[in-house]
Amino acid sequence: MFFHKKEPIHAVKIGEANPRFAQLLLEQFGGATGELSAALQYWVQSFHVENAGIRDMLQDIALEEFGHLEMVGKLIEAHTKNVDQTDAYKSSLFAVRGMGPHFLDSQGNAWTANYLNEGGDVVRDLRANIAAEAGARQTYESLIKLAPDKDTEKTLVHLLTREISHTQMFMKALDSLGKLTDPMFGNVQPDETVALYYNLSTNGQNDQDDRGPWNSEPDFTYVADPVGDRS
Repeated sequence: MFFHKKEPIHAVKIGEANPRFAQLLLEQFGGATGELSAALQYWVQSFHVENAGIRDMLQDIALEEFGHLEMVGKLIEAHTKNVDQTDAYKSSLFAVRGMGPHFLDSQGNAWTANYLNEGGDVVRDLRANIAAEAGARQTYESLIKLAPDKDTEKTLVHLLTREISHTQMFMKALDSLGKLTDPMFGNVQPDETVALYYNLSTNGQNDQDDRGPWNSEPDFTYVADPVGDRS
C-alpha cells in the first residue's frame, strides 16, 4: 500500500519559467538515467533479495526515487506553465505535448523498460545500482551547469546529493556481504587466464604500454602476444 504526501521532501521553486531548460529536465524524468528508471529498477530488484535488510533498503530508496520523480515533474511543470505563447515554448517538445512532464527524454525518445538493469543476483544488482547512480549524478551535474536560476539549481543540487547518498548505501550493502572489493563475485570458478593481461592494442613491435596495477606483477601477468605465447 502506498500513501502520497503532497509536500515533497525538498521544496521545489523556480525563478522565471524556461521551457527550453524544461526540455533538458525531461532527461531525468523519462530518460535512461532518470528517476523513473531508478525507482522501478530498485523496486523490482527488492523482490529478488532474501536479505531482509537489503530488501528494505532497496524499497526505501525506490520510494525516495519516486519522490524525486515528482520533484523533477514539478520543476518541468513550473518551467512550462503559462508560457505557451513564447518562442521558447514553441521551439521545445512542449509545443506539441503541452505543459508538464512527459515520459520522454530531452531528445523526445519515449521511456522504455530497456533502461532497467536487474538480474536477480543481489551483488550484481547492487553493482548495477552504483553505476546507475553515477550516471544520474553526471546528468544532474550537467543540468546544474545550465540551470537558469538559483532556485532551480538548489533543487538539482539536492537531487544530486541524494544520488551520492544512495551510492554510499549500496556500497555499504555490498561491504556487508563481503563483496565490495571482490572482483570474482559469481559462483563459477574462473579458469587460469583470470590473472593475465593481454596487450592487444599495440602499434608495432617497439610499442610500449603505460604500466599500472592492472598489468603488473604480482597481481597480473603481462602477455605481449597471447597467440604467440600460447603453448
